[in-house]
Amino acid sequence: MKTTQDRQKSCADKRRRPLEFNEEDSVFLKIAPMKGVMRFGKKGKLSLRYIRPFQIVKRIGKVAYRLALLQELAAVHDVFHVSMLKKYVPDSSHVIEHEPIQIREDMTYEEQPVQILAREEKRLRNRTIPLVKILWRNQKVEEATWEREDEIRRKYPHLF
Repeated sequence: MKTTQDRQKSCADKRRRPLEFNEEDSVFLKIAPMKGVMRFGKKGKLSLRYIRPFQIVKRIGKVAYRLALLQELAAVHDVFHVSMLKKYVPDSSHVIEHEPIQIREDMTYEEQPVQILAREEKRLRNRTIPLVKILWRNQKVEEATWEREDEIRRKYPHLF
């Protein structure tokens, strides 16, 4: 019996890694997946495994930590086992810069063109329509659209 326990312990210890966090560290919180339950906007295998970095407020015992949770998670107990936490290493690439957008009263905004990527002429039976491929602000190159050249020239003459 003792040898079996020792063998199981040695196998478990190979995969086990000692986790220890300090107060003021930031950690991700693991959320337990439950079949059919929608958490944080996703359901099933697409649901998140870890959610946002939280700050550790206090260490409680050897393996438990109290986290500073958001107000929307007030119904959740704020003490978690170390196995539910994952160290967050801050990286400047995680921060996304954004430009403020002027939103109209009807909750729409005007896209601003950045540059013309390509030109093309669409041939119909008896005429041709000049088109330009426009890269819009806050959009990727893959999301560029083909627009009529005369309309773009009229609205945005600075591009030409």
